[in-house]
Amino acid sequence: METQKKIRAEESAGSITDVGRIRVGHCTDTRRPTGCTVVIFEDGAVAGVDVRGSAPGTRETDLLNPINMVQQVNAILLSGGSAFGLDAASGVARYLEERGSGFHMGPIVVPIVPAAVLFDLAVGDPKVRPNADSGYAACRAASDSNVAEGNVGAGAGATIGKLFGMEAAMKSGIGNASVKIRETGLIVGAIVAVNAVGDVFEAKTGKLLAGARGKDGKTFLNTMAQMVRGQKQEARPGENSTIGVVATNAALNKDQATKIAQMGHDGLARTINPVHTMWDGDTIFVAGSSSSKIQADTTTIGSIAAEVVARAVVRAVITAAGIPGYPASRDLIHDQR
Repeated sequence: METQKKIRAEESAGSITDVGRIRVGHCTDTRRPTGCTVVIFEDGAVAGVDVRGSAPGTRETDLLNPINMVQQVNAILLSGGSAFGLDAASGVARYLEERGSGFHMGPIVVPIVPAAVLFDLAVGDPKVRPNADSGYAACRAASDSNVAEGNVGAGAGATIGKLFGMEAAMKSGIGNASVKIRETGLIVGAIVAVNAVGDVFEAKTGKLLAGARGKDGKTFLNTMAQMVRGQKQEARPGENSTIGVVATNAALNKDQATKIAQMGHDGLARTINPVHTMWDGDTIFVAGSSSSKIQADTTTIGSIAAEVVARAVVRAVITAAGIPGYPASRDLIHDQR
C-alpha cells in the first residue's frame, strides 16, 4: 500500500481550473450512477479535437476543424449515458444562451458546445442517463475552485478493464491535473473521464493500478499479457471511451489546438493499455485563448498536455470508490506489475 500512497501524494497537485477563467461543474445522478461534467470558458476559447477511438459519441467536432468558420467555443461537455447523454449539451446551451454567451448573429445568440460521451449504461438502470436538465444543473454547479474527482459527473458510472467481460471490470472515475511553468507563466490542465476497455498504469513506474480481474476478484489479469496468450475477448463495441479536455492559458489558433489534442493522446497511451481500440471512443479536446499574452510553442504545450492527461487518468482511478460488483483501485492490494 506504500506505493499507492506515494502515487497519490505525487499526483495530487493541480486542477484544470488553475488555467484561469475556467469553471467546471458536475451533475451526478446517484440512482445508477451516471452524470455529466461541463467546462465553461468565461471568455470563450479557441478549441481543437482529436478522436482516436473507433467507437466515438460526439457533438460539434466538425466545427472544430481548422478549415471551418466558427473560431470559439463557449463550453465543452463530457457525459455518461452513451449517445443519450449528448442531450445534456442542450442544457448547457440553454444555460449559456440565458447569459448571452455564444456565437452572435444579430439579436440571436447560439452557444457553441462540443461534447463527447462515454458508455456507462451497463452499470445500473440504463434508463437513467444524463439529459438537458443534467447539463443545466452542471452549469449551475460550475466553479473555478478545485474540481471534485472520482465517482462524480462524467466519471460517476465509469469502469475499466472490460476486455474479458463486465464481471472482470473495476470502478474508475474522473480526474484532473495541471502543470505550471513559473518562468513563462504557462499553465496547462486536463480533466479526463476514464471508461477504458484496457487497464490503467502509473506512467512513471509502470505499476498496474486497476484493470481486468481474475476469477478471485482480487488479482489483476493484466489484459495485454492475456491478449498475447490468446485469451478470448468479450468486450463489445461502443461500451467504452476515455474522454477529456485539455486547457491552457496560452494563445492558440485552431491548427495549434488540433495538434495539441493529437499529442494529448500520448498521455492516454502512457497510462492505458490497450488504448484507442475498436471498442473505445477515445476523444481529447483542447482549448486555449485567442488573445492571451502568454506565448508558448506548440511542441511545448502538446508535450505538457500529454503529461497532464496522464496524471489526470491516474487521478481518475485512484480517487474512484468501489460500487457493488466493481471494486476500485483503493480496494485492492497492488502486488503486480
